Amino acid sequence: MTEYLGELAALGTAVCWSFTSLSFEAAGKRVGSLQVNFIRLALAFIFISLFTKVTRAHFLPIDATPHAWLWLSLSGLVGFVLGDLMLFKAFVVIGARISMLVMALVPPLTAIIAWIVLGEALTFIEISAMMITILGVALVVLERGKENGQIVLSRPLNGILYAFGGAVGQAVGLILSKIGMGDYNAFAATQIRIITGVIGFGLIILLMRRKQHLIEALQNRIAMGFMTIGAFFGPFLGVSLSLLAVQHTDAGIAATITAIVPVLIIPPAILFFKEKVTLKEIIGACLAVAGVIIFFIE
Repeated sequence: MTEYLGELAALGTAVCWSFTSLSFEAAGKRVGSLQVNFIRLALAFIFISLFTKVTRAHFLPIDATPHAWLWLSLSGLVGFVLGDLMLFKAFVVIGARISMLVMALVPPLTAIIAWIVLGEALTFIEISAMMITILGVALVVLERGKENGQIVLSRPLNGILYAFGGAVGQAVGLILSKIGMGDYNAFAATQIRIITGVIGFGLIILLMRRKQHLIEALQNRIAMGFMTIGAFFGPFLGVSLSLLAVQHTDAGIAATITAIVPVLIIPPAILFFKEKVTLKEIIGACLAVAGVIIFFIE
């Protein structure tokens, strides 16, 4: 069993991402996406700080260089604050299942941004894989109108744009993390991003005068239950398993297995959220995942 530890950890990561997105969808529909973002990052900070205290003897990332703090903080602002704010809005508007399908665009978006910013080359296979992923997403979010037969969106435009904004935010956040992290401990790097995220969402709540909404969210036991589950399985356990996967198997294999989230999320969405999933949507999700797989194993 230990010889497949990396692959099993990657599969565990995909399961975590599926459950955490559904948990945050459920919480967001009860108390609002802004409150969910702040609380889940605060909970994630507690989880990861206790973990780094045990594993690194540091409760806070005090050993990080100014370079790491700068770029990882920017990554936290772009990825967690801007990106996740839009992604969680998408959870509320179009649901976690469709949102996570749109998030399959993160690898191609990251490659395009890395090509522009870092000068990393794109191969023909990578470009073809991007097209397959985009085709899979388009198959789900586009449909032929019943009245005039024209191509229309199958979901609200604002929800799709929120999800796409979340994908762009995560892609840019990954690039900024790559610049800032170097050989620094990945858990501590994540902790810096979480700290920035907590501060960012805290400022937004103060500026928007949403303090009362935050208090009401903290008093909502059902929403807090979903947020605690999401925080544990997402920023903490999901990140931990993804790092374990990379340590014990090839990064491409780990990324490929983790990329099955848009397909893996379909059964729980049907069972627990009673969503109606069409054959076209299943095919689209499979195509999107296939594009991501080709992208990583070419």
